[in-house]
Amino acid sequence: MRVLGVILGVLVLGAGYFWVVLSWNYSAGERAGWVQKFSKKGWLCKTWEGEMAMVSMPGTTTEKFFFTVWDDAVAERINKAMGKRVSLHYEEKVGLPTSCFGETRHYVTDLTRVEEIPLAPGIVVPTPQPAPAAPAK
Repeated sequence: MRVLGVILGVLVLGAGYFWVVLSWNYSAGERAGWVQKFSKKGWLCKTWEGEMAMVSMPGTTTEKFFFTVWDDAVAERINKAMGKRVSLHYEEKVGLPTSCFGETRHYVTDLTRVEEIPLAPGIVVPTPQPAPAAPAK
């Protein structure tokens, strides 16, 4: 009976730990750039893993942002935006014990298309807007 209580206590503590780690964010933010690599990976636990190139100024070295996506709907939107400049909203989670939750600590939860490219403070190059669709008759 005592062993059963210890096992139950360990299970409750483990479940509580995972609940806290999955619901609490160490940080959250946005990163903008071009998604250059995105694939579903894993031996047993499949997650979407990606790499985004970020350039702060033309001619500077590219910084890479590695990220994980859990939501298939967000992954589909990222796949459709490949090659276009985007802003990814992410949450950083610390303390997940295995790679079954993803290969990175940055979990992307949303994507926004960026319509202009900043070259320097106050200097922006607008990207061309698509022509409006003709009204259906």
